[in-house]
Amino acid sequence: MIHYTDNYNWLVKTFSKVMNNHQELGKSLRQAGPLDEKNSQLIQLAAAAAIKAEGAVHSHVKRALDAGATPEEVYHTIILLTSTIGFPSTAAALSWAREIIED
Repeated sequence: MIHYTDNYNWLVKTFSKVMNNHQELGKSLRQAGPLDEKNSQLIQLAAAAAIKAEGAVHSHVKRALDAGATPEEVYHTIILLTSTIGFPSTAAALSWAREIIED
């Protein structure tokens, strides 16, 4: 089960219609093709790491794990980015992932 941050819960409370539409868009996008939920979440995790979005990394790690990904798959998804986004950004994303996995 995903536990959302205080900020996310505030966004849902304050902008409920926008956040509902945002969630529905994400669901529609994931269902638009042949990729399963786990792989979709791992791809979104990689994108979140690439743009250095700590909250999104946290969210997609949780979602990937809930969809059946192993911690090793999460870490591999991120470490694959080293030659693309650089070691410092990859190391930061790995630390954000560890916060969720080791919690």
